Amino acid sequence: MKTVSFTLNGIVQHWEVADGETLLSSLRRQGFFGVKFGGCENGECGACTVLLDGNPVNSCSLLTVQVEGRNIQTIEGMGEHPDQGWKKTAGLHPIQKALVESGAIQCGYCTPAFALAAKALLEKNPYPSESEVREAIAGILCRCTGYLKPVQAILKAASVLRGEKGEEGDVEEDSGLPLPMNWPAGTDGQPSTGAGSDIPQTVTLTRRKVFMPLMVETPEIRQKGLSRVGKPELKVDAIKLVQGKPAFAADIEKRGMLIAKVLHSPVAHARIKHIDLSKARALPGVAAVLCYKDIPRVVYSTAGQSDPIPGPLDTFSLDSKVRFVGDRVAFVAAETEEIAEQALKLIEVEYEPLPAILDARDAMKTDAPIIHDEPEYVNFADSNPHKNLAAQIHIDIGDVEKGFKEADRIYEAEYVVPKVQQAHIEPHVVVTYWDEDDRLVIRTSTQVPFHVRRILAPVLGLPVKRIRVIKPRIGGGFGGKQEVLIEDVAAHLTIATGRPVIYEYTREEEFIAARSRHPMRIRMKTGVKLDGTITANEMRVLSDTGAYGCHGLTVTGNTGHKSMALYVGDGPYRKSPNIRFYADVVYTNTPPAGAYRGYGVPQGFWPVERHMERISRDLGLDPIAFRLKNAIREGELHPFSTAWSEGREPRPEIIQTVGLEECVRQGKALIGWDQKFGNPEWHRVEGKPHLRRGIGVALVMQGTAIPYLDMGGASIKMNDDGSFNLLVGATDLGTGSDTVLAQMAAEVLGVPVEDILVYSSDTDFTPFDKGAYASSTTYISGAAVVKAAEEVAEKIKKRAARMIKERYSEIEVTPEDILLEDRKAMAPGGQFVTLAEVALNALHHTDQEQIMGIGSYYSPVSPPPFAAQFAEVTVDVETGQVTVDRLVMAVDSGVIVNPVTASGQIEGGMTQALGYAVCEEMVYDKEGRAREKDLVDYHIFRANEMPQLETVFIQTYEPSHPFGVKAVAEIPMDGVAPAVGNAVFDACGADIFENPITPERLWRALKAKQSFTGN
Repeated sequence: MKTVSFTLNGIVQHWEVADGETLLSSLRRQGFFGVKFGGCENGECGACTVLLDGNPVNSCSLLTVQVEGRNIQTIEGMGEHPDQGWKKTAGLHPIQKALVESGAIQCGYCTPAFALAAKALLEKNPYPSESEVREAIAGILCRCTGYLKPVQAILKAASVLRGEKGEEGDVEEDSGLPLPMNWPAGTDGQPSTGAGSDIPQTVTLTRRKVFMPLMVETPEIRQKGLSRVGKPELKVDAIKLVQGKPAFAADIEKRGMLIAKVLHSPVAHARIKHIDLSKARALPGVAAVLCYKDIPRVVYSTAGQSDPIPGPLDTFSLDSKVRFVGDRVAFVAAETEEIAEQALKLIEVEYEPLPAILDARDAMKTDAPIIHDEPEYVNFADSNPHKNLAAQIHIDIGDVEKGFKEADRIYEAEYVVPKVQQAHIEPHVVVTYWDEDDRLVIRTSTQVPFHVRRILAPVLGLPVKRIRVIKPRIGGGFGGKQEVLIEDVAAHLTIATGRPVIYEYTREEEFIAARSRHPMRIRMKTGVKLDGTITANEMRVLSDTGAYGCHGLTVTGNTGHKSMALYVGDGPYRKSPNIRFYADVVYTNTPPAGAYRGYGVPQGFWPVERHMERISRDLGLDPIAFRLKNAIREGELHPFSTAWSEGREPRPEIIQTVGLEECVRQGKALIGWDQKFGNPEWHRVEGKPHLRRGIGVALVMQGTAIPYLDMGGASIKMNDDGSFNLLVGATDLGTGSDTVLAQMAAEVLGVPVEDILVYSSDTDFTPFDKGAYASSTTYISGAAVVKAAEEVAEKIKKRAARMIKERYSEIEVTPEDILLEDRKAMAPGGQFVTLAEVALNALHHTDQEQIMGIGSYYSPVSPPPFAAQFAEVTVDVETGQVTVDRLVMAVDSGVIVNPVTASGQIEGGMTQALGYAVCEEMVYDKEGRAREKDLVDYHIFRANEMPQLETVFIQTYEPSHPFGVKAVAEIPMDGVAPAVGNAVFDACGADIFENPITPERLWRALKAKQSFTGN
């Protein structure tokens, strides 16, 4: 140990540290949790950024002994809440304020790093350009925001620090935008197809405030006169996140907490012949070492889904067989990370290698090795482990063969989509401990706390009532944390030792041992008449679920359910579409696939939208008109609603709102489609004959929750001062769901959002919620919140009416007359009592009661959001390099509750999807070893690499929800890749069947251009 003296946030420190301890570890050990661990070892994520003598550095790459005599600043020293009771402070730093006001904070995990990097920049350069801001924060990866709002915030803060006038909420005029005010429908120069005939003939584009997206409203929405819903309210958790408060799962101190590590398999398929733990157990500082012999053998599924889980039970916490490189072999708990790592090296394992399946096309061959031969395996539906079949789907709608016979041309092609990683910046992390009542507490970064409790109870040998799951703030999830992935590791070790345990993935573990998007091979076959009418559409899928079947059935079902439902045909085919969707979901000896934002739908739209583009061009049809001619419309039956419901009984569903045609019109105008598409001059880059420009489009639809299954609950109670506690089981991943749920409650109760105190996702105290997936929180949990708020409002109105009559004896007023507004309960004549007065009356004075309400909701429908995605690219035909210059997305997600947080969802989703389009993929060698193990080799976009991002919301009013909302979080994942693929085709005529569109793939396609014609 060595004493290191340095200045930290203006205070001289003297710390005892080990020679090899990093500054990140020292800071977090001392309680400075604003410095984040991103799982990396080379500083590639930047979440651990601190200022060293005013310059941003990665604290994970710096030894504490190196800061002797230096000056360190963390986010804790930057600014704080201005009002601390009788003590007042200077408040937040202008950079922090701008990050809050701009909506730049989503999950908030990288926010402290952004704030510190911005401070370093603005102290040196008070007048930065946008490109200089992007360069300054390029070392900090963000998977949530798309970087647009953080950049806007830093530029705003620079203006404030320079003393320039202008506050948040300043209005930017719309002049110069390609989207005019009061733009009549159908004036874009394209013939009307009749789609969307119920859309009003005049829509209005609202003016933009700073940080606000473009918003198209219908008169129905304007007439609602809402005061909180539809407004850019500040996120309820933004203040704590911008201060770096200890909000995340790992931001906790427990006396005697052990560090957990897992020994991962180095081979893809093998039996464990012999395992010796004795040397590891004998190592001083080791508290426990566990293998399959030490814990109960309980089969389960890691898929965080409702009961019964729609998939096979094929997993054990530890097994005598390993099924992929990275599978679990043993668990260790030790006093320090170094001791735990040393213990792993002392475990002796002898493997009996087995033949491995690394290509999904080999999985069902007659001589293929059986990956799951355990007798405990529990089938679900058509799973068959003897065929390496995790799931099988056969859906026929209409008469597909008849539709093909009636076609003038039939087009067939095979497409391939890759395995990709969620790459949330916060790694998976869990802390477990026994509480004072001998109940097991699991504090975890999960999207599905209630499912964690239910699934793990039998695995751990505990009843549900003795398990409490707490979901703190989550540093991004994107489906990757919809998995019961590591909670059992720490829990087993806490049971074994009786002590608190923390287990936190490294970045390498995220790649070799976590979940990913399912890679698929997809065969499309489409029958079309010469006028562009689709007569039949068929998709056949081979989906690779990896070593375990978690989410295999439901993800792959969604691949067809959403993408194949968009195009039903026209004329008689519209009333009776012909659609076939067949899928085999197979096991391989690769890391398991699972849930990833979009949940199978991005895999479906890559082939569908590439296929639609190629068909329209071969037939000489306008690609957008061809799509709209065949697209589903309002009032029509969702074609899959009678055939598929994620492994459960399907029920017919009519689609009530479709803003797709308006999305097309507005998106075309915003990107200048008519001026660019088919224009040879625009496609050329002057003076650079090796460059070609291209423009592409994709139309997409998603879903909103799982009908008759997803359920959310909420409870609201009134406090003495007229504020309210809102308790929801819903899980905010950075999506802003805590905020939008508070906005809905505030709308009903007539108070500002700051009067709604949100508590979410604690299985002991909050109502049940199925979790954050299927784009359902705003819709399902929001409806539950509205029901609870309406119950509270009814009680307030009843008491307020009586109080007003007592105070103003000359008037008659009924509860039905009372309006809740501006923290008051008002009679028609203007007489009122404040909500604080109502609360005191109820709690202390007359007929005392606790005013509270509960609500729960599940929906019989899943109203789809729709979108038109546009992309502009520049292609280098000599090297195959693709540069995406601009992405425009026009989205129908119903009523937008919070435009700033919703647009952040679109921007972040488009950025993730951009990686899917051009650079992200996970590749394995012939031994099943991963090529990508960190965020250097697996490249996600940085701030200085981004194209221009633009979002416009086409609001419709969905009648199945009290505020007319639909989903927004997943749909931005669906259209970017095919729109980019179509833009590349437009630029240079190269057909890409497999994404991502790497330079090598494009170069090869350019060298081997093929014609695409129907037979």
